[in-house]
Amino acid sequence: MASSNKSIFRTKSIEAMLAEASGKGLKKVLGAFELTMLGIGAIIGTGIFVLTGVAAADYAGPALVLSFVFSGIACSFAALCYAELAAMIPVAGSAYTFGYVGLGEIWAWIIGWDLILEYMVAVAAVAVGWSGYIVTLLKAAGITVPAALSNPPGQNGGIVNLPSIIILGIIMLFLIKGVSESTKLNNILVIIKLGVVILFIAVGIGHVNPANWHPFFPYGVNGIFTGASIIFFAYVGFDAVATAAEEVKNPQRDLPIGIVASLLVCTVLYIIVSAILTGMVPYSQYHNNAAPVAYALQQVGINWGSALVSVGAVCGISSVLLVMTFGSTRILFSLSRDGLLPTVFSEVHPKFGTPVKSTVLVGVITMALSGFLQIGRLAEMTNIGTLAAFCVVSASVIVLRKKRPEVNRPFSCPGVPITPAIAIIFCLYLIYKLPLFTQGVFVVWVSIGVIVYFAYSKSHSIMNFEDQK
Repeated sequence: MASSNKSIFRTKSIEAMLAEASGKGLKKVLGAFELTMLGIGAIIGTGIFVLTGVAAADYAGPALVLSFVFSGIACSFAALCYAELAAMIPVAGSAYTFGYVGLGEIWAWIIGWDLILEYMVAVAAVAVGWSGYIVTLLKAAGITVPAALSNPPGQNGGIVNLPSIIILGIIMLFLIKGVSESTKLNNILVIIKLGVVILFIAVGIGHVNPANWHPFFPYGVNGIFTGASIIFFAYVGFDAVATAAEEVKNPQRDLPIGIVASLLVCTVLYIIVSAILTGMVPYSQYHNNAAPVAYALQQVGINWGSALVSVGAVCGISSVLLVMTFGSTRILFSLSRDGLLPTVFSEVHPKFGTPVKSTVLVGVITMALSGFLQIGRLAEMTNIGTLAAFCVVSASVIVLRKKRPEVNRPFSCPGVPITPAIAIIFCLYLIYKLPLFTQGVFVVWVSIGVIVYFAYSKSHSIMNFEDQK
């Protein structure tokens, strides 16, 4: 039994991780700017256009500003943990890689298995959202997409959600071609998205009526924290920056900058947008309103707001799709390289320097999910998967400070062990607050993962060969 436990909880050395990464051929083309844009691309999706109004009307009122501050601070604890480990272990795989070094193979596998589901479901669900926005934009331009070709079977007479399949196919081709080309596309999408948000701020600030901020705490202080738990997920995405670690030119310097800077930029924008939204229109009017930004602009006579938001949302969602698909391929690549999944998925194309087979597998699965399934509540798996990953990363910081204090840390998370402990407590609380359905699906998926581990991964792990040396 002891040997079994040892093999299940065996950890990889940091040195072995770095040696493997140096010989695998992923192109190193990313700098701090590209990483920051990757983070912003993943974080700012529909949340800033949709979530703000609902949270203000139903949970926090004008105090939503403080909800964003609180949630941003809480999220920063996890971000600091990611920054330390990403700079110390600049290897593709993010939370999976950090868990392998800090907590052991079984925990690394579980979180890697969890992240595969999280990223793929997120991509599929977001692609469905993208389809809805693009169909609306095309309709405004006089082009009608038949309901049968823009809905999955069983929904509005649908046969297939073709727009979602097309956008995911395009993104797959970009990611196969190379990470440099993909980040250039992401940079353009993020700049357009940020331009739309900044334009809203510039136009909206002149229409703010301070009287709308009273009462500031309509739901009491508790409303701030309830609101924070709801809008916390507007921050999810910065962790995708760490999946690009092996493709960064100077990872020790640039990864912490990319992680922290993207979170900081998004926090500031969220705070400003929520303040302007609740100042332009009384918070109660956003109840059941899925397009609060467009609604606020229309209420003050700016009727081109709907088109503005649709363009911003299409660009915003496109960049989320790009970054989340990228992240899922790199996690699959890492699991495969370690032998926990078939090694074919860690083969790197000699010309493009990308894991083509991983990218095609992710592309095909996400296209099938978004084209033929009603995603619905399964999208909440993104939330629980991210929170579980945050817990593993934060715990790994504490463990590695004890086990490997001598390792060079180009960036050190301040306040260890208190900072990662706060991150873990906050994330566990949010997992507890999620619906029972989501928790149940998570348990089932992890259980399947444990079966796969003992049936295949454990016996094929490259750690078996290292144990025999």
